[in-house]
Amino acid sequence: MSEESTTTSRSYLTPFNMIAGIIIILGLIVTALRFTKGLATVTNLSDYNPWGIWIGFDLMVGVALAAGGYVTSAAVYLFGMKKYHSAVRPAILTGFLGYALVVLALHYDVGRPWRLPYPFIVQQGTTSLLFEVAACVALYLTVLFLEFSPAALEWLGLKKVRRLAIRFTLILTIFGVILSTLHQSSLGALFLIAPSKLHPLWYSSYLPIYFFISSIIAGLSMVIFEGTLAHRYYAHKMDSAHMEEKDHVALGFGKAASFVLAGYLITKVIGISAGNHWHLLGTGYGIWYLVELLGFVGLPCFLYALGVREKNLVLIRWTAVLTVIGVVLNRLNISLIAFNWHLPSSERYFPHWMEIVISAFIVTIGLVAYRFIVSRMPIFYEHPDYKESH
Repeated sequence: MSEESTTTSRSYLTPFNMIAGIIIILGLIVTALRFTKGLATVTNLSDYNPWGIWIGFDLMVGVALAAGGYVTSAAVYLFGMKKYHSAVRPAILTGFLGYALVVLALHYDVGRPWRLPYPFIVQQGTTSLLFEVAACVALYLTVLFLEFSPAALEWLGLKKVRRLAIRFTLILTIFGVILSTLHQSSLGALFLIAPSKLHPLWYSSYLPIYFFISSIIAGLSMVIFEGTLAHRYYAHKMDSAHMEEKDHVALGFGKAASFVLAGYLITKVIGISAGNHWHLLGTGYGIWYLVELLGFVGLPCFLYALGVREKNLVLIRWTAVLTVIGVVLNRLNISLIAFNWHLPSSERYFPHWMEIVISAFIVTIGLVAYRFIVSRMPIFYEHPDYKESH
């Protein structure tokens, strides 16, 4: 075997590729079981717990963490913050992949996935909140695809089509912000119909507002987090503009996140006061609620502000990780941990190991797709043939 072929084979046998390969193989096996044997074979879902980790994590968390797309495009194209332009394409890509994987996850969770289009073409349930969420997610996924398309078209060398796609940037951004505002808040509104199932500390008439504000926080933090990883592993793909703007993006988005977190903390306290649930803070669930509120909202708010004041980029980037974990925890608390809280432990939902495998499978597909795209398309650099039009 030649030295060149040996080097190539070694390049494919990386820890990431081997772990990803194992997860994908297991995921395909469980996928076959899911669609041949049914939900009962691979899940612990029941009439008491119809929504499990595929909704709590794959959908609720996935939609929140994909919010960087609308947050970044709004900042650059609507508010004129051109100094953050280098963050737009990576954020749009992450948002597009995130929403695509959310739709993929829904095919596993829905009993008859081939009927997903039915609300649109057979029975228009326009008075249903789920219909509004489904319509907005479907439309926003289309918007994200169109926003992402210029990068793919540059890679393919389709200049005329790319020129046409660029003309719709502003209108797509406006449409994307409107749709995101609707469905991010509506995901929280879904739980308003379950006041007896969701613990009083997490249940509030402000749930739609909480979900929308926390999606902005998630979007800002994900841009910082994703940018940190990208600059570590894909710096060789970046041009000078991306390298020069990375610190400005972290400082600017960290500053914005500190303000939004402060507002979010205030609204959460107002929610406790409105429900007069102060006495519940001394219970077991109350302590867990304080861990979420103080440890993953109050603390990141302070750390972001401190990092921006001291221009401590390391602190800002680690705070982004803490904030992302906090958003994940919040969504899991509402959809799983604090849901059906009054049931005995024997009747509480805990995901089947095959459900966890499918969730890991979906995340792995996203990571593989992300690596494929950023390795080939102009995501972290301006294509030399289009520099004047960026």
